[in-house]
Amino acid sequence: MNGTSKTASFFERQWLHALALMALLVGAWFVARSCPCFHRGEFWGISTWTWFWIAVEVPILHQVFVALFWRAQLHTDLVPRLFGRYGFEVYATLFTVLILARPVVIIILALSSEGSLVGNPAIFKILAVVAAVPAVYLFFSVARFFGFKRAYGIDHFDPSYRSLSLVRQGIFRFTGNAMYTFGFLIVYIPGLWFASRPAIVAAVFSHIYIWVHYLTVEKPDMRHIYGSD
Repeated sequence: MNGTSKTASFFERQWLHALALMALLVGAWFVARSCPCFHRGEFWGISTWTWFWIAVEVPILHQVFVALFWRAQLHTDLVPRLFGRYGFEVYATLFTVLILARPVVIIILALSSEGSLVGNPAIFKILAVVAAVPAVYLFFSVARFFGFKRAYGIDHFDPSYRSLSLVRQGIFRFTGNAMYTFGFLIVYIPGLWFASRPAIVAAVFSHIYIWVHYLTVEKPDMRHIYGSD
């Protein structure tokens, strides 16, 4: 692959990524501006408004980080040149910090704006438990059948993983993309449990944006790795 082809592959569908992200940010801005609850409350002396935008920024930071590492490894083999044989470990460590930061920040946002979601708190708590069931089953299925290395995208780094068969056990029996369909239900739990409208909006943003990642980064990468979408 020549330099021009590598550059084109590195930025493949990133115009769509940028466009979708801009639309999501504009939508989040209008929703946040239109509801007084985004301007009330605080946690650790930091306003709900600030926590909301932190909860929006963390998924962006996480997914841009993943896109850069995946594309750098897949199309330029840059990661091992920078970090040697510990390239995947460096990536996985940073990935873990960022993926855990997503629900943590939403929990804090939910605490700072508790009670801002209109409705019966008992029903919201029931919905939170309902959302937790498939999310927990997803993490069990990943640990038992899929493996966290594959979930992290090790097939971008280690060609030996590319010959493994698709997993059709556990929650993966129901959909080939269970992690985004069911795993991300976890980000709704804080907003439901604490009846927080800003936390629910942040969860919706996070969930939609992970599908943007799938369509603009993961799906084209799978075509390069496996030869098909």
